[in-house]
Amino acid sequence: MATEAVGSPSSLPTWWVPVAKRTRRRGAAGSEAHYEDGRYYDQAYRRRRHDVRFYTRLAVDSGGPVLELGAGTGRVALAIAKAGVDVVGIEPMVPMLEQARERQARLSRAARDRVELRQGDLTRLRLRRKFPLVIAPFNVWMHLYSREEIERGFATVRHHLEPGGRFAFDVLLPDPVSLSRDPSKRYRGGDVPHPRDGVRYRYSEYFGYDPVTQIETVVMDFEYPENDARSFCTPLTQRQFFPAELEALLHYNGFDLESHTGDFDGRPITRDTESQVLVAKVRRPTP
Repeated sequence: MATEAVGSPSSLPTWWVPVAKRTRRRGAAGSEAHYEDGRYYDQAYRRRRHDVRFYTRLAVDSGGPVLELGAGTGRVALAIAKAGVDVVGIEPMVPMLEQARERQARLSRAARDRVELRQGDLTRLRLRRKFPLVIAPFNVWMHLYSREEIERGFATVRHHLEPGGRFAFDVLLPDPVSLSRDPSKRYRGGDVPHPRDGVRYRYSEYFGYDPVTQIETVVMDFEYPENDARSFCTPLTQRQFFPAELEALLHYNGFDLESHTGDFDGRPITRDTESQVLVAKVRRPTP
């Protein structure tokens, strides 16, 4: 994460200007751009393991099989398979699936055979099977931007859960400091190596938040040293969910909340919380 705030030139009046600043920079939808390079994704999150342990424990406790919505590069799914549990991973982005399949191929044969990776959109998914556990790790739900998309996502979960099954997911706790950042400022980080060419890019971020849609956009800016034509930006858009809002959304979409914590070890939500971690079950019909 970037740390140093640096005032942008007056020629950058809004947060989106950096994306168009250089015509040779790559642009893509904020829901997809961050997931167009599976190797870089794995590099960026190689140290993120606490959530993997949490979801693996849930998977083992469930007995499997597990349905993962938003499997990405297989970071969670492959760990579940190595723990001896069958898992079906659904991922919409082809580059992420390709990286996941490369990683799957390096597993032992027994673990490899426990993983089924499929391309699909979680808002439309309808498999002809049920699961005791459905998971959506690492902010997947933050890519459901409208009420209709959120409702379709919950409908997918209900469709695939066995009676008594559990749905587990995590999203960021909205950070008032981040959401109120000046959109005309650049927040500098360090130098970041990129696996596609091994070059260390100068990394910065810009932030913009729409309080009506509750969508924050982070523009990740990669500056190539001494050759600006090879610099690029990657936008990332995420729907922000406040804790009471999440509880209401689950309730009105037919779920009873089992736990809602501030980390993967069960601690309560506080002002210092990074991730909200939720486990829910489909509500039983009233007799």
